[in-house]
This record gives sequence, C-alpha cells and structure tokens, in this order.
Amino acid sequence: MPSSQEHYLVITALGVDRPGIVNAITRHVSSCGCNIEDSRLAMLGKEFTFIMLLSGSWNAITLIESTLPLKGAEMDLLIVMKRTESQASQPTPSTVWVKVDVADSPHIIERFTDLFDSHQLNIAELVSKTQPAAGDKPPQLYIQIAAHSSTTLDSSIIEPAFHQLCTELHAQGSINVVNYTH
Repeated sequence: MPSSQEHYLVITALGVDRPGIVNAITRHVSSCGCNIEDSRLAMLGKEFTFIMLLSGSWNAITLIESTLPLKGAEMDLLIVMKRTESQASQPTPSTVWVKVDVADSPHIIERFTDLFDSHQLNIAELVSKTQPAAGDKPPQLYIQIAAHSSTTLDSSIIEPAFHQLCTELHAQGSINVVNYTH
C-alpha cells in the first residue's frame, strides 16, 4: 500500500568492470526517484561489486525493483535486491579497529573473525587485500577490521588475545580499542 513514509532497498550489482558502469547504475537509481543513502564499491579480480542502500517513496522503490532487473540484464550485471528498514542508530559503547600484515595462507581471516566473535564483537567492516609474491617473499595479506560492542570493553582482555594471535601467525598487527562515554 503506497504511503508517504520512506522505504528502503538494498541492491547489490555484480559484473565485469568497465568505464561508465557505475554512472549508468546511479543514473538509473536517480531517474527512479531514489536516493543513495549508503554505498560500497569494490574491485574483485576483473569484477566489480556495487552495494547500495536506497531510500525513496513506495512508488520510487517499487519502480526501481521493477526496472532494475532489465537494466541489469542490458548491462550484463547480476542484480540482487532486498527490502529493508531504516536502522535506528544504536549505541556502540566500544569500537575496536585492527590492522594486520601477514604471510597469506588459508584460514588467516577466519582466525581473526573468530577472535572477534569469541569476544562478542559485531564486525562492521572487513577489508582484505593480498599482495602477490615478490621474488622469494610469499604473498602478503593485509587485513583491516572494525567491530562494535554493545557493552564497554575491557581492552586488557582483547588486546592480549589479539597480540597472541599475531604472534602465533607471525603477523604484524595493531589494535585500537575506543570506549565512548556519554
């Protein structure tokens, strides 16, 4: 049922990167009357992925839902859409940021995400990039993670666990725990 309140849609577009593709997508979003509230773009191999949170009237969101699949097919894109709701800002008393450089091998990222999970941290951002091997030096993995806690964190618990994991994996890492007080 149409209403005047804002509606929200998450869209992921995946396809071969080429000049003008992002502009074509954003132009189509705008022509449907939607606003891009948040977005991320990443290059993965020869593919790009573009994730957007759109807002708009019921009519605008319905229009993008009905027209984007055809537009995506014209551009040879895989399109996934899901209606969602606006997320009220929730307090995050603590945030943890880590940066890690380590020789790449399977399970490395999993080890760090497991560390965050075991401390009840919600991962908000994870960026990883592997640099190819150079000469006799193995491929290097760079990881950056930001996570939030719903409670104030005792840094004397997570920091030693992080440093222990870095030592075990022969990684160089830094951790920053920020507790926000209101």
